[in-house]
Formats: sequence, structure tokens, C-alpha cells
Amino acid sequence: MIWQWIGLTIFSLTLLPAGLAMAAGRAPARVRARLAPVRAHGWALLALYAVAPLNAIPRLSGASPEMSLALTATGGIVAVAGCLLAGLARLGTLNSGAR
Repeated sequence: MIWQWIGLTIFSLTLLPAGLAMAAGRAPARVRARLAPVRAHGWALLALYAVAPLNAIPRLSGASPEMSLALTATGGIVAVAGCLLAGLARLGTLNSGAR
């Protein structure tokens, strides 16, 4: 159980602020060049962050195994959506740069 607290804390301190800043359109100039649609990448990062609370909070609160499994599966779906969003944002950037 201690590893879930550690993981939730680490992801909350790293991915959450970065994802919120990028979703608001703020990014350092050196990163902005690589992540052209900054907002789309920010939302993708927030989707990947959402896996941590969806997985850890039910387990830490003592929810039933069925509820934990359902929320973990939901977290997996959200993670896949975040990966797809990041991939589509990158693909759109590559296609628009080639024209």
C-alpha cells in the first residue's frame, strides 16, 4: 500500500502541474518547438496522469475488488485515449510541417 501512496504523490507532483500548464497553453520556448500543439499534448498528459488516481484511490480507500478492477480498467481506457491524443497531435504536426 505504501507504493500506491508513493506513486500517487510522485505523479501528482510531476505530471499534474505540467499537464495543467500545457493544457493552459503555457510551455517553455525550448519545449514549445518540439510539442507544437501544446494544449493537445497537455490534455494527453492529464489523461495519462488520471490513471494514477483511478488506480490508487479505490485501493487505498478499501473499495471492493470489483470497484477497483472497474476503475483500473477505466484508467486503462483513459490512458489509451491520452496516448492516441498525443499521437494524433504529433501526426498532425508532422503533416502540417511537410506542406
